[in-house]
Amino acid sequence: MITVEDAENIIMAQAGDYGAEIVPFETALGRVLAEEVKADRDLPPYDRVTMDGIAINYEAIENGVSTFRIKATQAAGDEPAHIDEHTECIEIMTGAMVPSSADTVIRYEDLELRAGLATLVTREIQKGQNIHYKGKDKKQHEPVAVPGEVVTPALIGLLASVGESELRVKRLPRVVVLSSGNELVEVNEQPGPFQIRRSNNYTINAVLRNNGIDASMLHLPDNEEVIKDQLKACLENYDVILLSGGVSMGKFDHIPRALAELQVEQLFHKVQQRPGKPFWFGRHPRGQLVFAFPGNPVATFMCLHRYFLPWLAASLGKKMESPLRAVLSQRLSFNFPLKYFLQVKLHYNEYCQLMAAPLEGNGSGDFANLADTDAFMELPLERNEFKRGEVFKVFKF
Repeated sequence: MITVEDAENIIMAQAGDYGAEIVPFETALGRVLAEEVKADRDLPPYDRVTMDGIAINYEAIENGVSTFRIKATQAAGDEPAHIDEHTECIEIMTGAMVPSSADTVIRYEDLELRAGLATLVTREIQKGQNIHYKGKDKKQHEPVAVPGEVVTPALIGLLASVGESELRVKRLPRVVVLSSGNELVEVNEQPGPFQIRRSNNYTINAVLRNNGIDASMLHLPDNEEVIKDQLKACLENYDVILLSGGVSMGKFDHIPRALAELQVEQLFHKVQQRPGKPFWFGRHPRGQLVFAFPGNPVATFMCLHRYFLPWLAASLGKKMESPLRAVLSQRLSFNFPLKYFLQVKLHYNEYCQLMAAPLEGNGSGDFANLADTDAFMELPLERNEFKRGEVFKVFKF
C-alpha cells in the first residue's frame, strides 16, 4: 500500500501528449489551446466612442464654448463625419469611429439638446473622455491567447474579433468507462431484491463531459472470460480505461488478473486513503492507462477528482492553478492510519474566509451525501485530531 503522494507522483509521471487537432472556434469551448493566437490588427482597430453623445474638439472647452451646433449624426459603422469649427459637434453613437477633427466625447446625460443645438449642463469635461483608443487593448501581432489556455466564453469573443475561425487545440484522450458486477442493472430496469441500478458509470461520464470528453460506456459481468475479452478490445480502441468496481479482494474481483494477462503492468494497488483504498492503476506497454477505482460511489468520485482530472490537465498542457485551501469549521477526529478525504460544504464567512463544514455521511457507499457537499478536504495521514480553524487543501467538485 502506497501513500497518496506516491500514487499522485506515479500517475502524473504517466501524463502523455495526445497531439492536437483543428476545430471550429465556436465548438472549442472548454478545450485547451495548442497554439499562440495573435491580433490581426490593433484592438480596438480605431479610436472608438464608448458613450452615446456628441464628439467635439476640446479646444472649444478651453475657449469657453458651452453650446454646439450639431453638424451631423454618425452611427457605429458610418464613415466619420467632421467638424470645421469649434462651435460645431457631431452627434455620435457608441461604437462609432471618433472623427479625426474631434478628440472628446460628451455623453447625452451631460447635455441639453434643443433645436439642433447641444448645450453643456456640466463643467466636468476631460479631454479624451469616453474614447477607447486604437490599440489600447492589444497591438497588431501581439498575443491574445497562448498554449495551455482554456477556451472560455470571453476568449471565444476575443478570438472571433481577431478572425480566428478555426483553432488548434489539444486532442483529448479516447476514454471508455467500464462498470462491473452482476448486482448492477440499467437505470430503466427494476432491480431485484439483491440488485442496484448502475450509477457510478453515469457519474464518471458526467464529470468527463464537464471536462470536454465524450466517453464510451460498457458494462462487464462477473465472468472472467468476458471481462478479459472486453478489456482486450478496450485496450485496442481507447487511450484510457476508467473502471469502477472489481478491484478489491472479493472472490469475483477478476479485473486485476485479467489486466495482468493482457500485459497491463500494475503500477500500484491500494492507497493509504479513505475512501478509495483499493484503487488500482496500471499501464500497457503501448501506453494505454487503466484507472481502476473502487466500486463504492464516493470512492470512485473522490479518486476521479483527486487523480484523474489532474492527470488530464497535465496531459493537455493546461495551466495549473494553485491548490485551493479552506478553513475547517469544526473539530474532527479520524482514528485510522489513512489520509482522510472528508466531504465538506464550502462557504465564505463574514471575513471572506473560505470555510469547510464537514458532512461525513454514512461511508463510501453514501452517494446521496455527495449531493449535499461540494468538495473533499484532504486531511493529513500523520494525525488523528484536526482542530477548528486549521487550513487544509480542498478539491472542489
